[in-house]
Amino acid sequence: MLEAIQLGKNSGLRVSQLCLGTMNFGKPGQGHQGDWTLGIDEARPIFKAAIDHGLFYFDCADTYGVGACEEVVGALLKELLPRDQFVIATKISMPMGPGANQGGLSRKHILEGVDASLGRLGLDYIDQLVIHRHPHGVPGHAQVPVEETMEALHDVVKAGKVLYLGASSMFAWQFVELQMTAAMHRWTPFISMQNHYNLIYREEEREMNPYCATTGVAVSPWSPLARGILAGSYQGGFDQGSTARSQGRDRSRTESLYRGEMDFSIAERNAEVARKLGQTPAQIALAWMLNKPEVYAPVVGVSRIEQIDQLVEATNIQLSSTDVGYLEELYQPVKNLLSIGYS
Repeated sequence: MLEAIQLGKNSGLRVSQLCLGTMNFGKPGQGHQGDWTLGIDEARPIFKAAIDHGLFYFDCADTYGVGACEEVVGALLKELLPRDQFVIATKISMPMGPGANQGGLSRKHILEGVDASLGRLGLDYIDQLVIHRHPHGVPGHAQVPVEETMEALHDVVKAGKVLYLGASSMFAWQFVELQMTAAMHRWTPFISMQNHYNLIYREEEREMNPYCATTGVAVSPWSPLARGILAGSYQGGFDQGSTARSQGRDRSRTESLYRGEMDFSIAERNAEVARKLGQTPAQIALAWMLNKPEVYAPVVGVSRIEQIDQLVEATNIQLSSTDVGYLEELYQPVKNLLSIGYS
């Protein structure tokens, strides 16, 4: 059974030890992940299993399924839990249509986007609004003044439409800039950083993770299993996909994120430790991450009930320092994906 934990040190918000990522729930065929999306009837038993395990923290985004994800998640949570018993995070920034102001982090899109998300979710307020990237972090978007973004985010909080703010992948200096801008103007700061971090992509250990640890911000990584690589979905190479996701359009996105020469060697070593300990590779990769004190509620994605069962069990796995060292030994620095465009 998962425990409730405080999300970082800068708020009283309590969440479950794991956060359920919901990118793969929505309307099959709609959106960039449509070829491996599960509809509401397929998602329902997974949500029930998660809730039965004590998971009550859910993450989605307006762009997932171009709104369909929020509709499904909102409907299921309304059906399965009272409003005061779950925490819902959703994200804003990515384009929601071809219009000039249908994306980004301008005041116009933040105010309109929050209202649109509330409508799709069927809620009066969002527990945590996460900016999907830095205001200047998405190619093709306007270079919005950070003051405009931070004031608009503060205003949706003060209006009662959002309770807490989170941020996602950006350079550490950019995150510091946003936090200091909020502090200077007495605007609402971010309490969490949802960044790209796992056993085969550890560049966040250089600056972002230490900054968050020092300032009390919760690190809540996305892709803790490296889009299935650390769970064995690719079996040693990108041409060896064994799941609908790894064989579909998502493969090109995975290849764009994981370019290190040691990626599959690290994944095999992770599988080796799993065999030794009688666990699954996914469990060991997640246990490694939960070993990091700055990490709170990693965002995990599942498509089957047994996957959520296994990941919940991973929260109880204690790795020895020898195993941790063995898992980390092969890592070699790679180019920070943010420096070549987009993570």
